[in-house]
Amino acid sequence: MLGPVILAASRSDKMRRLVSAAPGTKQVVARFIAGEIVDDVVPIVQELAARGLEVTLDVVGEDITTVEQSHAARDAYLELIGRLQELGLGERAEMSVKLSMFGQSLENGHELALANVRPVVEAAAAIGTTVTLDAEDHTTLDSMFAIHEELRKDFPQTGCVIQAYLFRTEDDAHRLAANGSRVRIVKGAYKEPASVAIQDKPEIDKAYVRIMKILMDGEGYPMIGSHDPRLISIGQELARRAGRKLDEYEFQMLYGIRSEEQNRLAAEGHRMRVYTAYGTDWYGYFMRRLAEKPANLLFFVRSILTKG
Repeated sequence: MLGPVILAASRSDKMRRLVSAAPGTKQVVARFIAGEIVDDVVPIVQELAARGLEVTLDVVGEDITTVEQSHAARDAYLELIGRLQELGLGERAEMSVKLSMFGQSLENGHELALANVRPVVEAAAAIGTTVTLDAEDHTTLDSMFAIHEELRKDFPQTGCVIQAYLFRTEDDAHRLAANGSRVRIVKGAYKEPASVAIQDKPEIDKAYVRIMKILMDGEGYPMIGSHDPRLISIGQELARRAGRKLDEYEFQMLYGIRSEEQNRLAAEGHRMRVYTAYGTDWYGYFMRRLAEKPANLLFFVRSILTKG
């Protein structure tokens, strides 16, 4: 079981230094991370939009330790929104944010994160787009959902993410679907204890399907975050049974993974959004991508051996 080991390593400063220094790291990181600065990612957004795809942009870097860093994160998103506005890309690109990056884990972190994320949500709305609050480990979720509920009072299009492997998620899905929320469902990419999360992968898939049905039958806007062909096919069938039109739900996949499938879904008329991350503090995000799929880890090891 390599996944839990890699997830544990994602929190290790020693492993961060080792991975960052490895000769093949840069090549592999470039597969999943679109660049380090806004100027790197803008051409990618333009290229994806030209292919009929939509984008959600994540400025990576959740492990902050100071209030000043939380303000810098807010400003990085405001800079991004400004560039999207200049290029007329607001309607094709939304933002995904991790509230830990906005100060959620600091002293008075709930209030700090809300104060930092609100101007980002306001600026996004001003250019015709929105923000989705990413889910992190289970200890952060009550705060995330409370901030989501508060933001939706003024910006009802604000989205959030739920994770199929958590025992609580079916109840969360019922509540969010009844509220008419935009909701992205993912399997879950954090190391969680058996007391709060399903550990068996087939059982996680079953939970994912149950939650998809809740969302498709509800009043909200489901966003199916998966690269699994079987789950995608089931999602399409559940949408059909629920009487949803093609613009009443969407699929989401990560930048650098299954690009041909992304193009296929878009060509069939589905809304297909590419989760595109960029920034210098890429380590935690990168390690979670390795943990999700053994093939990603093998690709990384081969690259290191080739460059070594």
